[in-house]
Amino acid sequence: MSSFQLNLSPPKEPLGFIKVLEWIASIFAFATCEGFRGKTKILVSCPTTKVPDNKTITATFGYPFSYQFQYCMELAPCRSQGVMCYFGSVTSIGSLNVPVIFGFLNMILWGGNAWFVYKETNLHSPSNTSASHTQGGIPLPTGT
Repeated sequence: MSSFQLNLSPPKEPLGFIKVLEWIASIFAFATCEGFRGKTKILVSCPTTKVPDNKTITATFGYPFSYQFQYCMELAPCRSQGVMCYFGSVTSIGSLNVPVIFGFLNMILWGGNAWFVYKETNLHSPSNTSASHTQGGIPLPTGT
C-alpha cells in the first residue's frame, strides 16, 4: 500500500517559494476587503421651483463592488438647470488601504516570478556556441 507523501522540495526553490507568497498575498488581499461596506449621501437642492425642494439620495455599496452607483453629475435631477447637488457624506475608504497594499505586493511577486522564469530561459542566456563568438572566444577553424 502506498501512503500519502508530501514533497516540500518545490517551495524550497525560488519559483516555488514565490508561488507560495503569491497565494498568501492573494488570499489576504481578498479576505481583507470582504467586509467593506459604505454609504454615500447626496443632497439635491432645487431652488428654482416655487417651493424649494430638498431631497437626499443615499447610495449604499459593498464588496463585491457593483458599478451601478452614479455620481451626482449623472443623476437625473442634477441635469436640470438651477438644481444643485452636494455630497452630504462619503464613507471613508481608508480601510481599503490594506487590500491595496496586498494587491501591490502580489503584483510585485508576479513580476519577480516572471523575472525568474525569464532568467531560466535561453532568451536571457544564449547557448554556449553563440556566447563564445560574442565574448571573444577561440574561433572555429576555417578550411584554409
